[in-house]
Amino acid sequence: MCPKGFRGIGFKSTRGNSRKLKTVSDTGDSFPTSAYLRAKSVWRGRIQRRKRRRDGEDGLSKPFSSGRDPKALGFVLESVVVDMGWSSELEQARIIEEWPAFVGEATAEHTQIIGIRDGVLEVQCDSTTWATELRRLRAEMLTRLLSEYPDSEIRDMRFRAPGAPSWRHGPRVVPGRGPRDTYG
Repeated sequence: MCPKGFRGIGFKSTRGNSRKLKTVSDTGDSFPTSAYLRAKSVWRGRIQRRKRRRDGEDGLSKPFSSGRDPKALGFVLESVVVDMGWSSELEQARIIEEWPAFVGEATAEHTQIIGIRDGVLEVQCDSTTWATELRRLRAEMLTRLLSEYPDSEIRDMRFRAPGAPSWRHGPRVVPGRGPRDTYG
């Protein structure tokens, strides 16, 4: 019995209840390739239906038929990015790369992107003055960022001011006096 999301991929019904594995010539792709692509589409929540071949009844393409022309490299790379789901990561990398042009050279000299975590762009500032000013402009900057980089999946921006050295490592904190009670 096939799992629910994989029905009709790898097995072909013949007479009676016997089933045989489809070969490469039956599907056009190898079974592992088609199973991987089907699993990827089920995992993303978009179940991919099989496309019917239009080239010929035997499934082989014919020379000089439509769809055989070479495609531009940019078009091929764009389709790979969309198929693999890399568009948000590439948009986020563009934001990091184009940060000086986005905020301006004067602001970029006093800021540095720490990273993007859970849809939050974290920016380290040189001084508390810069952090306070950028926090004040956050709504305007976020609106502009969402309009210029719509696929980035960034929903918030945080501006960090430099502070005293922190003993805190990680997202969790234990209540208590902290490192002071170890010296003494």
